[in-house]
Amino acid sequence: MLAAGVLAGLSVLSLLAYGYLAWDRLGLGPGEAEATRTGLGEEAGAGAPSSQPHIVFILADDQGFRDVGYHGSEIRTPTLDKLAAEGVKLENYYVQPMCTPSRSQFITGKYQIHTGLQHSIIRPTQPNCLPLDNVTLPQKLKEVGYATHMVGKWHLGFYRRECMPTQRGFDTFFGSLLGSGDYYTHFKCDSPGICGYDLYENDNAAWDHDNGIYSTQMYTQKVQQILASHSPRKPIFLYIAYQAVHSPLQAPGRYFEHYRSINNINRRRYAAMLACLDEAINNVTLALKKYGYYENSIIIYSSDNGGQPMAGGSNWPLRGSKGTYWEGGIRAVGFVHSPLLKNKGSVCKELVHITDWFPTLITLAEGQLDEDIQLDGYDIWETISEGRRSPRVDILHNIDPIYTKAKNGSWAAGYGIWNTAIQSAIRVNHWKLLTGNPGYSDWVPPQAFSNAGPNRWHNERVSWSAGKTVWLFNITADPYERVDLSARYPDVVKQLLQRLSQFNKTAVPVRYPPKDPRSNPKLNGGVWGPWFKEDEKKKKSDRSKGANKQKKNKNKKKAN
Repeated sequence: MLAAGVLAGLSVLSLLAYGYLAWDRLGLGPGEAEATRTGLGEEAGAGAPSSQPHIVFILADDQGFRDVGYHGSEIRTPTLDKLAAEGVKLENYYVQPMCTPSRSQFITGKYQIHTGLQHSIIRPTQPNCLPLDNVTLPQKLKEVGYATHMVGKWHLGFYRRECMPTQRGFDTFFGSLLGSGDYYTHFKCDSPGICGYDLYENDNAAWDHDNGIYSTQMYTQKVQQILASHSPRKPIFLYIAYQAVHSPLQAPGRYFEHYRSINNINRRRYAAMLACLDEAINNVTLALKKYGYYENSIIIYSSDNGGQPMAGGSNWPLRGSKGTYWEGGIRAVGFVHSPLLKNKGSVCKELVHITDWFPTLITLAEGQLDEDIQLDGYDIWETISEGRRSPRVDILHNIDPIYTKAKNGSWAAGYGIWNTAIQSAIRVNHWKLLTGNPGYSDWVPPQAFSNAGPNRWHNERVSWSAGKTVWLFNITADPYERVDLSARYPDVVKQLLQRLSQFNKTAVPVRYPPKDPRSNPKLNGGVWGPWFKEDEKKKKSDRSKGANKQKKNKNKKKAN
């Protein structure tokens, strides 16, 4: 009995000690922890939990295909490795080659050609945003009772208040509106003299939160606060769009500790940034467990595009980089981690695209997919969870009618079916077709980062005949795009060109307006933010028209 009593006492002490250590890990002091326990703990345990899963979507920025431990990187990512190993690794997973396109397709379930965002990205000075007539994922989740929160990088436009995250379905927003910026000061210059502050809480500049904290850590603290103040009995959608590992290459000093041996300064900084990101995701996972969300949660991890070798990222052994339609630009690191998965610890090699998350998550949330909304994504939960075949057999990587830099492109080269001057790429089953100028096409092996500065002498390059504007690859047999089969299989080329032509008939006009001088932060209190206001003359004319109508109606009444 005495021994049992001693053991029980030790157990209580160890539990108490662990509890305080765990709270400390979450960045809470003992007082705050106690308040959270009494304010939320009992409430969290009471009542039946929701059958709808908590959804946590984590989007990394510019993470290269090789830049995760389980893909052979020298950069340590123990959290990502563990979560992926215990979940389902997506090894045939595609995104878009740049920031805005991937984010728009994730949040709408539609290809770029169906939102008008098929060219480049949304620039800070452009009067442009994700078109307001597109229903978003958080809006659909709110319909079925979800609390929706976004932390991190938006990059879907902000020139009007209606474009802001809180107007597109998120209950709260904390993060940046632009595509990049300083990790500590949150300032961004789009061009000389056009500079401003870019940290927001909901619809206002978050000056009060600007304490010089590195953004990866600051965003993680915000996520912890959201989880601490919400009850796990109510479903939550957390969209965490980290700024890392996008340039500028900045990281707190302690994360360089394991990477002093990397001579290439960009690669070394990049490694430190990724190490910090990995730790942040560990802290998010700890918070999900501590506050009672984890057992009914689905964690999805994705990069938004391939890495940029000149900024430290590696896509080896894939070809190309961010901003291109080679595999290195569009094939991404991705996995799903969840206690709700049936086939844990497996690898999914079925075709999956970033548009698929929209219908998949709405279905999991017990929501309704509107019949009148033409989606390009598929519900792929059974593919991921149970290992079934993917309903997806093709991906339109993009058609960009503005980007026609392939001078030798022609209708003749496209067999009269397609103008090969247009930059486009499509995948159908095993085949991938590219037209126009697909972008930087080197293979950049690990030894390219061995020197103190960028060194392209180690890169593998391929020379093709002048004027080439069509490429065909069997991606299943040749995932590294080393053998062009366009001359050998002209019939396959024609079939894929025909498919491109069919897709193009459904495209909406491109939205890519010129710069608006009113966007200058100097005109907006030094802050990047909504600037578009209805023209005063138009307002006055509308008011005068309204007044004239009222006078006419009064005169009619008098006559009667």
